[in-house]
Amino acid sequence: MKRVVLFIAMSLDGYIADCEGNVDWLMGQEPQQDDMVSYDEFIKKISTVVIGWNTYHQIITELSPGKWFYSGLKSYVLTHRRLPSTGEIVFVDEDVCKLVRDLQETSSKDIWICGGAAVIRPLIEADLIDQYYISVIPTILGDGIRLFEGKSSEIKLRLVNTKRYNGIVDLVYERRM
Repeated sequence: MKRVVLFIAMSLDGYIADCEGNVDWLMGQEPQQDDMVSYDEFIKKISTVVIGWNTYHQIITELSPGKWFYSGLKSYVLTHRRLPSTGEIVFVDEDVCKLVRDLQETSSKDIWICGGAAVIRPLIEADLIDQYYISVIPTILGDGIRLFEGKSSEIKLRLVNTKRYNGIVDLVYERRM
């Protein structure tokens, strides 16, 4: 079965977006430097993206309008909206845990859980995430949408890698069996 990987950035105080859902703070300490160092290596191992409607909408309207940022990957967008799917983007209205379990059987490479919180939290609660790849951004937001909130039981992790660049620290953990 393919691994399920949460690859996400959060502020130093644990938020993945500010109170309005904005992510314009997602950059290192020197804005002109390349902050895609880890992403470029990570994406080579991925064939499938699972993403919620809010994150998808933010990508197509703010972050990359006019061009799908994850071209070449099969993207599953969780939404209650009835929208026509394309060859690369599939709109689904189903339980995220069931979707991910099904994708583990059919995906050619690892599965990236892209966001947002409503997609991530049920997968954490069901202990379906195999690897946590978290980029800690040198920003303290003070409030917003937390990455880890409401988890009712402990998940033990093992640190497998760290990397730092432009004030960002990447932490890579896997579940301890």
